[in-house]
Amino acid sequence: MASLIAENFKFVSLFFKSKDVMIFNGLIALGTVASQEVYSVFAFSCPCSPERNYLYGLTAIGVPALAVFLIGVMLNRNTWKLVFECRTRGCRSLSSTAGFALLGSIVGRAMVAPFTWTVISLLRGEPYVCALSEFVDSTSLDSFPGGHGAGTLARFPCKDVPAEVESFKEEIVRRLKYESQLLGWLLVGLAAITIFLLMCLKRCCSPLGNHQEAYWSQYRSSENDLFQRTAEVHAKLLAATNVKQFFGFVALDKEEREQVKEFAVEDATPSLQWNKITGVYLYRENKGVPLYSRLHKWAKDMIDANLDTNGK
Repeated sequence: MASLIAENFKFVSLFFKSKDVMIFNGLIALGTVASQEVYSVFAFSCPCSPERNYLYGLTAIGVPALAVFLIGVMLNRNTWKLVFECRTRGCRSLSSTAGFALLGSIVGRAMVAPFTWTVISLLRGEPYVCALSEFVDSTSLDSFPGGHGAGTLARFPCKDVPAEVESFKEEIVRRLKYESQLLGWLLVGLAAITIFLLMCLKRCCSPLGNHQEAYWSQYRSSENDLFQRTAEVHAKLLAATNVKQFFGFVALDKEEREQVKEFAVEDATPSLQWNKITGVYLYRENKGVPLYSRLHKWAKDMIDANLDTNGK
């Protein structure tokens, strides 16, 4: 039981220690703020009509947030690692805790943009004022003339307010913006507390030391960078080999010709090898030696297999 808990917390710690993730999330938040500003200036236009106001205001906040959330999920590589893991291995290697942690990391990363959009919308106040203006209790306003119902209140976010109630416009808008901004700041505070508690939980429960966590993060970043660069060259050289086989020659620039001479690419990597290095990976150790990724584990298995063959 203790080893299972330790394994899961090692897995959870992966998603809370990368500075690159923090920088990326910051850039997403800044981009969302800029998009919100552009939308508010050029696109937002309250219909100022009962029932339509409420739907339009909620749509202005919810639909863009949902769209950027789904985009965030699709752009997260862990999403497709999880899909591949469940499709090929039936998620057998994932415990419930590890699966929940991975799903939480995907959702957490994807929530940065929609959360920022929602908070900025609430702090600006326009969508909230548009959505709830018709629901203001007119009896709470001193000397508010009778005979003006939801139809009149729904027009307060716009300029065409009846003259006899125009003096109440500023008070109603100010009251609704107060409520909107209060909700916005409460969301910010709730998010800050949640992140703080998660960071504390990770620091208290992770069996890895700070130096090893930093090394793990650096290893994964370096491995991914080298893998992508090498895969690009390998794909180009394999394509060059096949094109030359078809045409009898291949048009390469000087750098590509040097790569062809330096690296020999005979055939494509078998699908079985790709499958072994693809998918969700849980931190493991082999005889006390850390294995930091699926590629690392595959390479270690190959070395051990070669040693066994040579020993025989």
